[in-house]
Amino acid sequence: MNAKVNAGPDSGKKTKRLNKSEIQPRRMDFEFDPAIPRYWFDNSQFKTVLLTALSCTFPEGERFFLRSVRHYQPMLRNEMLKEEVKGFIGQEAHHGNEHERFNALMQTKGMPTEKVSNFVLEGLKWQAKHMSRERQLAKTCALEHFTAMLAESILENPEFLKGMDERMLPLWLWHAVEESEHKSVAFDVYKEQVDNYWTRVSEMAVTTVEFTGFTIFHYFQLRSEMDDPTDWASIRKGFNWMLGSKGILRSLGPAYLSYYKRSFHPSQRDSRALRDGGLKKLAAMLKRPELLEALS
Repeated sequence: MNAKVNAGPDSGKKTKRLNKSEIQPRRMDFEFDPAIPRYWFDNSQFKTVLLTALSCTFPEGERFFLRSVRHYQPMLRNEMLKEEVKGFIGQEAHHGNEHERFNALMQTKGMPTEKVSNFVLEGLKWQAKHMSRERQLAKTCALEHFTAMLAESILENPEFLKGMDERMLPLWLWHAVEESEHKSVAFDVYKEQVDNYWTRVSEMAVTTVEFTGFTIFHYFQLRSEMDDPTDWASIRKGFNWMLGSKGILRSLGPAYLSYYKRSFHPSQRDSRALRDGGLKKLAAMLKRPELLEALS
């Protein structure tokens, strides 16, 4: 593999555990090769722009998640949950940092990622000002469910990433593993500190509309200032990739709807085997065996 990655000074050595839970932050320090092409995902304009649009929401989105959980951190009663929150905070902070680096790369490729990121920042500032703390945490739980569903779909169906430049694969694989790993943390904080069913499910309904609408909007924000024409063939193929008979979104319906059950909990789907498999693949790609230390 030719990915240019700075593995850090502790690569190959035993890593220090940062909390007493299984959720351990992994510092990756990716350095993205400037030679990576503009359309690094299957040479597809649509797939590349769509994932870049999502990436533009991650840094400020992750910080919104951190603030919503940190507000309740001093009040937590469950000792293990306190430790898991430390892991959640560390993982999400690293996600934001790595995607900032990725977004900066795409800015040099002619995609106006800074414009989209600034739009997301202002939007989240508005929400933080006008939403209650309970609603902000409920929104975090909803978005964490979205990211966990997508992450586990990718881990279960690696063919969805077929054609992605091998120098980009580690970023998305690492992010998927850790989103699955900490998928229950914000939800458990909500259950302990708020536990209002109506707030949880109504915020999911609102967030579903926002997530869908703003993803489309950010896609067009990126496309509107790029210097090449729209590739309609890539859009057609991209929609088939998402919504076709074997599309990445087609299988998510039951997992999405399960969130509206009173008895729902993210851990009801045991995804440890998927995560372990993804982590083994990542460690082999990067030649970083220490990434496997957390496996039991």
